[in-house]
Amino acid sequence: MRGVQFQWKSGAKGKHHMPEIIGGGVAVIDIDNDDDLDLYFVQGGSMFTIGDQQNANQLFINENGTFQNTTSTSGAGDMGFGMGVAVGDYDNDGDPDMYVTNFGKDTLLQNNGNGTFRDVTKVAGFTDDTWTTGTVFFDYDNDGDLDLFVTRYLTWDLSRESDCGVLFFGKHDYCSPVVYKSPLPDILYNNNGDGTFSDVSKDSGIYTATGFGLGIGIDDFNADGLEDIFVANDMSEHHLWINQGNGRFINEANIRGCAIDNSGNKKAGMGTEIFDADFDGDPDILVVNMENQSDSFFLNDGNGYFVDATGSTGLVGLSRLNTRFGVLREDFNNDGNSDLYVANGRISRLFEPVVEDVYAEQNILFSGDHNGIMSRTNFRGGTKVSPLHTSRGAATGDIDGDGKLDIVVVNRDAPAYVLHNITQSEKAVVLDLRNTNGSPAIGTIVTFNLGETSHRHRVRCSRSYFSSMSPDIHIGLGKHATITNIIINWASGKTTTIPSIEQGKTVIKEPTK
Repeated sequence: MRGVQFQWKSGAKGKHHMPEIIGGGVAVIDIDNDDDLDLYFVQGGSMFTIGDQQNANQLFINENGTFQNTTSTSGAGDMGFGMGVAVGDYDNDGDPDMYVTNFGKDTLLQNNGNGTFRDVTKVAGFTDDTWTTGTVFFDYDNDGDLDLFVTRYLTWDLSRESDCGVLFFGKHDYCSPVVYKSPLPDILYNNNGDGTFSDVSKDSGIYTATGFGLGIGIDDFNADGLEDIFVANDMSEHHLWINQGNGRFINEANIRGCAIDNSGNKKAGMGTEIFDADFDGDPDILVVNMENQSDSFFLNDGNGYFVDATGSTGLVGLSRLNTRFGVLREDFNNDGNSDLYVANGRISRLFEPVVEDVYAEQNILFSGDHNGIMSRTNFRGGTKVSPLHTSRGAATGDIDGDGKLDIVVVNRDAPAYVLHNITQSEKAVVLDLRNTNGSPAIGTIVTFNLGETSHRHRVRCSRSYFSSMSPDIHIGLGKHATITNIIINWASGKTTTIPSIEQGKTVIKEPTK
């Protein structure tokens, strides 16, 4: 109905090659700076046809709520076997650029300012050709330009593939990553400020730990004014890279309590969300996992040390039923409480599938109360008819500008979902924070009161699973008329205070002095 026709193609043809089950992501972002949200889908295609048109990523430009596929004229149709996408203005010209992760060489797309892009990968200095997965722009050294962090999964080629599933199912299936015994360290790229990047993974310490990297969460976890990095690793210990402020990071996940769950188990960490769950002013961590594993919710004690508090969320039993990838924590019904949308899809076949796709599952929408307790909605995926597909990336944003958050979901070998929010309430405050370059103020921390409750948000684009989305901060008002006591701590160190803000979208620009 809205002109979006896309499906992430795995290239699977009977055999089971590991990269076919992992991707892909989506960006819900204002590409052309016309104040509405466009869609950029990362495409798979086939691992064996990299460079062919069937692998081309797809760009859909929003024209009054209907989308036009402009891929052929946009320059954004990267033809790698795609995984994820990060959005950020790396060159400080006010336009959103994109970095695409692939099985193989990644791609940096520089925005020309008119909805078209230029491939500047080689010029920018990117040469890695391994299997990369998640990615995020952030400013780790506080120098005013966006650096880049990229997770890597494992070393894979045809010679490493195994006949998994035959003994159990009598049929071939996808293997666990541990079968390959080839986890990789992640990559940190420093923005040199001249349009180029340098790989500083070894000098920074990032190269000292390996894992099967998927989800990424960036925040100042220990409140020292520096951006830290959380990595959700699949069936291996998570990483928490604490920024030392001198260009170096130390992985302190073990000593800070978020490497494994409270039973000592390594889980299949996929999508992540970072948020202040208990309203105490510090960021907590949610990681979603595979079936028979509960989600992992790591509660920050205020000093950057965590306890596994999954049992307090109401998700332990409910989350174990599915394999979760995309995850979105937002107030979808504008009642003042955060909800949770989870995009599901198996990685091993179902004994008795109910549809042709043996990996398909229903997605789930959880409704949150004022204590943060989640309960499943009557319509499991938020719609009366909840389709069954193998879902991966999920992103959110107000696509039609009606004050309510919509959802876009990528499905493996099936059409993507564009879920229009039909909640009755439009009572929300939307904060659009812009730095002095006119770009989203990534890394800026906003605190405010909603009634008597204090809230903390960080401006971010890359979230969920392999996806990017609108950096606007969306605040459902519920029974309240305003948010009050707004304090904006800009990434540059400046501070802005505002007594109150009423319903609607408010653009706030960083002061020049």
